[in-house]
This record gives sequence, structure tokens and C-alpha cells, in this order.
Amino acid sequence: MNPILAGLKRRLLAAALALGAVCSHAAPVTVTDDRGVTVNLPAPPQRIVSLLPSLTETVCELGSCARVVATDRYSNHPASVRALPKTGGLDDANIEMIVALRPDVVLLAISSRVTDRLEALGLKVVALEPKTYEDVHRVASKVARLLGAGAAGERLWQRMEAQVNNAARQVPAQARGLRVYYEVDSAPYAAGESSFIGHTLARLGLVNIVPAKLGPFPKLNPEYIVRADPQVIMVSARHGGTLPGRPGWSGIRAVKDKRICAFSAEEGNVLSRPGPRMGEAAQIMARCLKGVVPSGGAR
Repeated sequence: MNPILAGLKRRLLAAALALGAVCSHAAPVTVTDDRGVTVNLPAPPQRIVSLLPSLTETVCELGSCARVVATDRYSNHPASVRALPKTGGLDDANIEMIVALRPDVVLLAISSRVTDRLEALGLKVVALEPKTYEDVHRVASKVARLLGAGAAGERLWQRMEAQVNNAARQVPAQARGLRVYYEVDSAPYAAGESSFIGHTLARLGLVNIVPAKLGPFPKLNPEYIVRADPQVIMVSARHGGTLPGRPGWSGIRAVKDKRICAFSAEEGNVLSRPGPRMGEAAQIMARCLKGVVPSGGAR
């Protein structure tokens, strides 16, 4: 073939492929959020305001961090989002600031108090609030669909699953079957069996002292924990040192045997967010279990 014609053919093919990509990128998207509301967009959003850290992390993990123009004050991962404008928290989001940013969509939790006001001002809102392990899978898929990222949500989920499975293999045999109390807050609030944290604990072979019937994150009577006598306690480093001083807690087996996983604030961020770092959270737990329940140690 004539070199000039061949070059022209290559350029035309490249242009056709580029046009196809643009058309695909601009295809309308439809997502039904956790309120049961169906949200229609003419194209995948290019300007996103995210008001929930786990949603911020999911968008970024799916390769669309550059589309995020602002976040809530607690979103701090990946590092690039720390420099973005901060619009407030769950209950005090700055409506005027959000509107001025002209987002194509606002991602937030069902429990957010600003949803109605944002929609009344004409903004598209998608409410997604993962609480269980299965919720994380569903939300990853919905965010990927919203972004026009196709099967990326399923690939992300499979990667998280592989990380959790790998963490489970690292847990000492002696730790399996031990009763665990995971403290979310010193009130005390706990992570129950039905929470995403509870699911990870079960995957690691631990037995949660808080049954599913009490809800994902119930507030407990401290006496309940004393009676349950957990063999392992997972808690923030800020409160880990106070456990022996709580009434009756010095007799709990986990406290007596010093089987306390005290997580740093940075680790706490990973552990407390139902999003793409759940595999990393499982690995943090497994590392701690290897430290407090050495292989061959007494049960």
C-alpha cells in the first residue's frame, strides 16, 4: 500500500477509535441509590463533591480522583484529596460552597441532613451508605457504574477479597475461635457480627461477643462486656491504656493476658471505613493477632 495512504488510514482509524471512546465516555448513566431514588445523568460526572470518606476513597480507587473537586472534612485518603476544599461534616455541610463548585453530582450518606436542600437547589445527589460487608461490594459496583468505569467495581471487590483471604492465612492457629470485643467508641459502642468490621473478624476466625441481633454498632452496657469476658480486645490506642482502670475490666481475660490490639489513629481510619481499604484493615488486624497471640501460645 502507498505509504501516504497507509498513514492516512492509520490516522482515520485512530480518530475513529478516539471518537468512539468519547461517545462511550459521554453515554448517559443511571444509578439507583440507597434511598431507592433513581438518579439519571447525561454523562459520567466530571465534577464530584464527596461527603463521605469511604465514598471518596472508592472514587479514587476506581481511578477518578481527578474528578473530585471537594470533600467532607474527614476525607484524608489518598493524600491528594487533603488539598481539596473541605465542605464540612455530616451535619454541617456548607451548602453555598457546594453549589458554588458546580458539581455534576454530590455523593453522600443516607443520614446526611443536606440532601433535600441540595436537591431543592437543582443538584444531583447520590446517597450511598455502606454498613455491612455486602454493602461495600454493592456500593463499589454502583460508584463504578456512575463513573462510567464498567467492571472496575467488581475488579476492586475481587482485589479486596484476595487481601482479606491473605490476611486470614496469616492469623495464628491459636487465635482462631477466640472471643473478641471490638470497641468503636469508648461510650462503649461495639462492632457487632453484622457490621463490616464484624464480618472481617469472622473471616479471621474470631468469635464476636456482640451477636448480630444487637445491630451493626450497638451501644453496650460495660457490664455486658465484663460478663462476656473476651479473650482479645481491639480498641484505639487512645483508650487502650485505660482498659484496666474501667470498673471490673481488670479481670477480663484479654486484659489479664495483655491480648489488646491498640490501633493508632491512622490505622483506625483504615479500620473504620467500609470501602476499598477493607483488605488492608484485615491485614492490620492479622498483624496484631500475630503479636498478641503468638503461634503455640496458650488459649
